[in-house]
Amino acid sequence: MPFRRLMVANRGEIALRILRSARELGLETVAVYSEADRGAVHTREADRTVCIGPAEAASSYLNIPALIAAAQVAEADAIHPGYGFLSENAAFAAAVIDAGLTWVGPLPDAIAAMGDKLQARRIAQEAGVPTVPGKEGLEMQDFLEVGFPMILKAAGGGGGKGMRRVNEPAELADALEAARSEAQRAFGNPTVYAERFLEGARHVEVQVLADADGNTVHLFERDCSLQRRHQKVVEEAPAPGLSEACREGLYAAALKLCRAVEYRSAGTVEFLVSPDGSFYFLEMNTRIQVEHTVTEQITGLDLVREQLRIAMGESLGYGQAEIRAQGHAIQVRIYAEDPGNGFLPSPGKLMAFQPPEGPGIRVDAGVEAGGEVSVWYDPLLAKLICFGSSREVARARMRRALADFVVIGVENNVEYLRDLIEDSDFVGGTMHTGLLSARYGAWKRPAVDSTLYAAAFLIAQRLGAGLGRGDTSDTSAGRDDTSPSLYQDSSPWKRLNGWRMQ
Repeated sequence: MPFRRLMVANRGEIALRILRSARELGLETVAVYSEADRGAVHTREADRTVCIGPAEAASSYLNIPALIAAAQVAEADAIHPGYGFLSENAAFAAAVIDAGLTWVGPLPDAIAAMGDKLQARRIAQEAGVPTVPGKEGLEMQDFLEVGFPMILKAAGGGGGKGMRRVNEPAELADALEAARSEAQRAFGNPTVYAERFLEGARHVEVQVLADADGNTVHLFERDCSLQRRHQKVVEEAPAPGLSEACREGLYAAALKLCRAVEYRSAGTVEFLVSPDGSFYFLEMNTRIQVEHTVTEQITGLDLVREQLRIAMGESLGYGQAEIRAQGHAIQVRIYAEDPGNGFLPSPGKLMAFQPPEGPGIRVDAGVEAGGEVSVWYDPLLAKLICFGSSREVARARMRRALADFVVIGVENNVEYLRDLIEDSDFVGGTMHTGLLSARYGAWKRPAVDSTLYAAAFLIAQRLGAGLGRGDTSDTSAGRDDTSPSLYQDSSPWKRLNGWRMQ
């Protein structure tokens, strides 16, 4: 049903992202916040704000009664869950609907069907979608039949929780115990199953949209192969190096699965693609993805806007033939974490936060200079997305943008990301899911800390030294600028025009 006031049951950059699309549609907006997020950037974007509880997520952003009550107090008509937290919780979706509100997302039955990974595998198999060879069971023998190496997975959820790689039979018993324990803590369900580990495979996913009238389309694919501990680090669209036969097979399989569960809203069907081009269903995410931005860049569609339109009962209004992909987009996730020290989170005050600017650069951020990176939540600072007419143009822009990204006050992964996008396999488009663990597991910071460069940059700006971000005198014409000098000359030490520290 149409609605006039939307509440976003989330925080940070995704809350901002949704609130802005809602405002463009003329909707009134409501932001929620925990006590730890009082005064946060996303709360200033909304027409109304409601506190939903203390800092702990279980008492605030994961508190279904508190969220429903907040919507009622603010007289909201609809709730968008964003990603993470309760976005794939069928009980929350049902509670929203039972309260007489519109749920911006798929129906609870589809969420539940795809949320149980074993059930999702069965549905995929019945729909004729290939799945990774695997096995479920209670006895050790059931798992031994899968073969080695294998991956243990939690049936009740994703996000890398409950996952364990097992290389030989001697490791299986301990890995099973650890996986079941983690699955119980994370999802309240200790059930795990095993899939054969595919060496050298890529992680490729297909974005889909479906309306209540049964119109279903794909928005092409994304490559998310660069992962650390099963968490995506770099994403891009389209996936480089796939054959047309593989692409078309992925699209067809994704649409089959959507129709099998009568899917509605935006969703993502994830696959493993073997070096020989064969592919296998992994799971379906029944929400907006963190990496939806790269699909938006190549298609020109606002996926949050499409979610809102579909929730209002509108038809897509276009067919598959009308959707075109143009150019290439790459996204990296900027985190307050220390890559040189086991990627430990780095909470604290952001003394400076200055994202890059320029043609083909998009930054989705949920923080600002002077703000606090909380100990309570995921330490994501921003998503940096670079777009260009080709993959190399997008990569060159990413290289320059990362060189210009200033974060002071917390440890961060900007330098780590700079190394990743210069990796020879990434440059060549031949990534696989094991690349980061094999090559960057013991990554250390360079001898000269980049915070010194960032500090010099800010001090020079304050003193009016006129530090630019590369020569952009000819970018007004809209041409792609892939000059290596934009990256090589980004060090403020090389561009201080005579200014020096005393």
